[in-house]
Amino acid sequence: MESQLNDMLKQAFAEATKLYQDRGFQRRVGFGKKPALINVDLANAWTRPGNPFTCEKIDDEIIPGVQRLLKACRENNHPVIHVTTCYQVTDRKNPHTDMGLWHNKIPVDVVNQEDENIWAIDSRIAPIAGEQVLIKKRASSFHGTYLAGFLRAAGVDTILVTGVTASACVRTTLCDGLAEGFRTIAVRECIGDRVPGAVEWNLFDIDAKFADVESVDRCVDYLYSMKG
Repeated sequence: MESQLNDMLKQAFAEATKLYQDRGFQRRVGFGKKPALINVDLANAWTRPGNPFTCEKIDDEIIPGVQRLLKACRENNHPVIHVTTCYQVTDRKNPHTDMGLWHNKIPVDVVNQEDENIWAIDSRIAPIAGEQVLIKKRASSFHGTYLAGFLRAAGVDTILVTGVTASACVRTTLCDGLAEGFRTIAVRECIGDRVPGAVEWNLFDIDAKFADVESVDRCVDYLYSMKG
């Protein structure tokens, strides 16, 4: 089933690439001079098994890739922002909930702020002193947060984005990041989702419109080439 889906996606991508390129899409935004790493929702509710938000390829691809990126950032003094999601009022009947109306679509009510373990950053990529831990309430890491201001104050012009999910929080973070004036880089092997085909299709479309999709190898090389 997955093999058939991948074959269908490759065919769709080939046709879409021609259409996009004929119309001037798939341009490059490129790497800038001052990078930051943004890890989106790589917290236990998404990275550990048994949760409604659990994603695929966490252990074998995403965590090892992010560990490499973190090492490169820490050795070169690049800013790191760990983003997670949780809510103070998870009673779906309470009109004053900070979940907004999102709980009418997905089970965000399970991510209660009182249960720190569920929204804590995965211990394998845990923040160290000096790294930001940002709590968001919506899909995008920029929506209603201090992220853009923090990045501008640090002189950042390029954001490398990892995390989950490709179809929602990663995608909207990249879209808003570009809108905020940052060079947006999606790290291919470090982005995941829950359903077959979601990563492949979203990264293809993101690369055409909102960010450059680059390999973790190239991103690591870039981070080492820039001195913070």
